[in-house]
Amino acid sequence: MVEDRIASRHRVSKPAKINFGGDKYLCIVRDISTTGAALELPDVVSQVRNAKAFTLEIPEDRLMLPCRVVWQSGYRMGVTFD
Repeated sequence: MVEDRIASRHRVSKPAKINFGGDKYLCIVRDISTTGAALELPDVVSQVRNAKAFTLEIPEDRLMLPCRVVWQSGYRMGVTFD
């Protein structure tokens, strides 16, 4: 399989928060690049499932990144950074 991503991904396991509509939901960043990330949610039916865009907060790196959802599957979702 040929990898055609713009930026290489780095596997991580970082606690993060999804800030959506003023509420914050815990998640884990499973991989990240300069253009996006794969997130794991603790609950497959989380309110975040309806989100099209939100802010991803990664306290460990002091980052607040505006995101758009590009895919969802089970407990995971992929986002691109705006």
